[in-house]
Amino acid sequence: MNIITTLDGPTARISPRGEIDFDALPPLRAAADALPPQVTDVQWDLSHTPFMDIAGLHLLFGPGSGPRHRTTVTGLRDQPLWLLLTAADANPAVFDLARLLPDVPPARFRPAAA
Repeated sequence: MNIITTLDGPTARISPRGEIDFDALPPLRAAADALPPQVTDVQWDLSHTPFMDIAGLHLLFGPGSGPRHRTTVTGLRDQPLWLLLTAADANPAVFDLARLLPDVPPARFRPAAA
């Protein structure tokens, strides 16, 4: 896995290139943990991530993804998006996509499935 981190003031963009699985999780967490203290916004650019398993959920929703940074995700490809939507459908309280995807309305404002 190749990870590119770009800093712009209080914003960091982390761009992994490759699949996110449990082998990739430690270096991804290390990239986030290495951010300087002035970083308040972290954007995960997943445009070069064709596949993500449950490790991606741990990365985006697990310990360390919390209040130190505002976290968003961009560039979601089909399979990672499917995984996030499936997780959110199964447990919307834990997998709150409105936090990661600012354009997604909170569950209480989305129409119920038909």
